[in-house]
Formats: sequence, C-alpha cells, structure tokens
Amino acid sequence: MTDTPHFPLAAVVGADALKLALCLTAIDPKIGGVLIEGPRGMAKSTLARGLADLLASGQFVTLPLGATEERLVGTLDLDAALGEGRARFSPGVLAKADGGVLYVDEVNLLPDHLVDLLLDVAASGVNQVERDGISHRHPARFVLIGTMNPEEGELRPQLLDRFGLNVALSGQTLPEQRGQIIRRRLDFDADPESFCQQWATPQQQLKDRCETARGLLSGIELDDASLAAITERCFAAGVDGLRADLVWLRAARAHAAWRGASAITDEDIDAVAEFALRHRRREAPPPQSPAASQPDAPAHAPHTQNEQGDGQWGELPAQTVATGARREVPNWPKKP
Repeated sequence: MTDTPHFPLAAVVGADALKLALCLTAIDPKIGGVLIEGPRGMAKSTLARGLADLLASGQFVTLPLGATEERLVGTLDLDAALGEGRARFSPGVLAKADGGVLYVDEVNLLPDHLVDLLLDVAASGVNQVERDGISHRHPARFVLIGTMNPEEGELRPQLLDRFGLNVALSGQTLPEQRGQIIRRRLDFDADPESFCQQWATPQQQLKDRCETARGLLSGIELDDASLAAITERCFAAGVDGLRADLVWLRAARAHAAWRGASAITDEDIDAVAEFALRHRRREAPPPQSPAASQPDAPAHAPHTQNEQGDGQWGELPAQTVATGARREVPNWPKKP
C-alpha cells in the first residue's frame, strides 16, 4: 500500500473491455478477480491500481514476484517468540490486502502452489494458517488482479479456470490513441496531484456508479431463465467443470447492477460472455466419421479393453475353421 496517487481509471484511454471487467469485480468480488493478458507496456499495472480507488478502503497491495509462502500467508513473529517466549502471528500480504486489491504481476511465473493458495483465499475470503506452532484465522477479502505476458509462459488450465474473468489486451494501439496515452502519462508524471484533481469528477462518478451497483446487487435475482441460457452456452463452448457457469451468472448480475437494472437480461449475459469463456473455452470433439461408426458390426460384438479400437493387447486375428473339423483356435500367444 502506498500514499502515491494512482493514475485515475477514468483517465485511461481505451481498454474499455478491461475497465468494465475491473468495475464488475469491484461490484461483486465473489466473481473471482481478473486475469489480464497482454504484451509488455500495455499499462496493465496502471489499470489494476486504478481499480483500488473504486473500493471503500482504496488499498492496493502488490505481491513481490519472489515472495515466499511465509511472506504471503503470514508466519510466527520471531521477536515475540524469542523475546517473550510465546507464539504470536505476524501477518502477511494476504492480511494487508483485506478490503482492497491484491495485485500479482507476472502471475504465470509464480510457483503453482502459491497461485493455488492465492486463489483459494480469494474465493473463500479467509486465510487459515496452521504452522510453526500457531493457529490463526483472519479475513482476507480482496479483489485479485493477476497479469501475465503469454510470451513468457502460460498458466496451467486448472489455474486459469480459477480466475473469474479473463481479458486480453492487444499490442496494436492506433496512433491517435497512442498520442493521448503518452500525453496523459506525461501530465500525470509531471504533477500527480494536479492531474488527479483534474480527473476528480469523472473518477468520483465512476466510484459512485460502482457503489450504487453494489447496493443493487442483492436485489437482482439469479433467475432460472438466465442460468439456463448460460449453461447451454457453456456446454456448447465445451468448458470443463461448472465454474464458468457460476462466474458468468454472477458477472451478468453485476453487469445488470452496473446498468442500474433490476433483473438480468440477454444484454447482460452477452456483455460478459467473452470475459467468462475466453480462458475456459475448449475445442469441440470432432464428429465421428461413418467409417469409424462401423454400422455393420453385430450388436453383440464384445467390447475391447482399449477404447481407441486397438483391440486387446496380444490378441490374434480370427482364423477360418474348415467345416467338419474341430481344432483349437488360439486366442492368446503361446509361450515359447
């Protein structure tokens, strides 16, 4: 957390899809955070920091890339243990992020077990520590924002799925927008206080809109019709598991609240579809060819152990037996 002013989210040029995704997670943190993908120099961290100003606490905590598990979850306070002879909990990054934004840059470079731990706590809102002779439990309700450059490595599909929403930023920015981005960045760097004051009104309007939406959220029903539409489209997209359905429904409700509506409509479902599906969509299995279906095979043909049609290992092909002759037809190779 820092006292340095954040670049206002309202002053960010373009990136409308990402700004919407960030606002939706500010409205309903149970969506599960946002994973931002994009090349270097796309202001991913600037956008994430701007989100902190939309939350009540305004906290923005960054997880260092080389952080250990102890630094993340907290550990034994050695000073208290050595000086006072008693176990006392020393809070970690998760405790400091409570109520704000936890930003993880290059999340794809973190060890998998730390990413798992992060996502578990983000989903539950509670950090439970059982180690070094201490047992401690504390709230850790934060919006998790992860960034990654796909050129530097991917996240495993199991971890990708744990992030609620996924947005990709394109590296191709039009010249006019590039000029606006650079000019605003220069103005901010020259005088952060004055720049933030200049954008105070639109930033406050954005914050008020999110706060109003949070008040409307509980009154919007997660109705069966919306759920049915979402589950059909998740099935068609070939997603694994059920997290996509739940995230999509929550995000659609947050979008309805963002609009100031009292119910989820197709507009809300469509608006967040790509956020929920982009990192979960799978290729549909290819249709089975007529030759592969073997329609002439007898209905009583036995199933083999190999489902790919290779037959039972070691099985010999069928042999023709002359009429009237009775001899053994070997089914398995004989030992020499």
